[in-house]
Amino acid sequence: MADPALFKKLYRILTWGSLAGLVITLGLLLRKSPPPQVPVDPAAAARAEQKFQAADQARASGQPSQVDLDRTELNSYLTQNLELAGKDQPVGAARAAGSSTATGTPAQANTGATANDPRAAASEEQPTLEQVQSAVKDVKVDMDGDVVKAYVIFDFHGKDMSLELDGHLRTENGYLRFVPISGKLGSLPLPQSTLDSAVEKLMASPENREKLRLPADVNDIQIVDGHAVISYK
Repeated sequence: MADPALFKKLYRILTWGSLAGLVITLGLLLRKSPPPQVPVDPAAAARAEQKFQAADQARASGQPSQVDLDRTELNSYLTQNLELAGKDQPVGAARAAGSSTATGTPAQANTGATANDPRAAASEEQPTLEQVQSAVKDVKVDMDGDVVKAYVIFDFHGKDMSLELDGHLRTENGYLRFVPISGKLGSLPLPQSTLDSAVEKLMASPENREKLRLPADVNDIQIVDGHAVISYK
């Protein structure tokens, strides 16, 4: 006959083991991972703007053009143009974001989504990009080869948490798409299946997808040799 005392002891071990695992998991979640070390250059944002202006002039004269940004220029440009939680809206909207919104509005109006449309239901169930962005407090981006590495600090019920995402940027049929290859929430590594599911759910909403439509004058966006390369038509 089994010893009741042994079962009681095993139960206590399992209970305390589960509790310890939960505490460790929560600790990893709440422990922010260190941000990428991106060089700071006060003149980087101005250089980025000059590159965009040169591309505009080339397009105006009918010549092909592209903008090549290193990680310092990209982060400086994002800092100036991203609308983050607790940050006042910049005087001028981000170039790409502004163009994307302008081109996206008519398309959204013509989606034909109604209350009985499953696409509308999916949109209601999934968070919008605006909702995600409203909780973001800081963003840093690094690039390694053709991999983009995003580091995000966001507010979760009053607590700052960090999210790291590594992946590939690619364009498909005029839309920008992010393909995750690894990620961490706090210091806790995220399974690949979780990353893939999260991206798919976010993109399940036609509204979210439309926000990632490339501006009409942009042909492609790639990460090449640690640089963000924007090619114009």
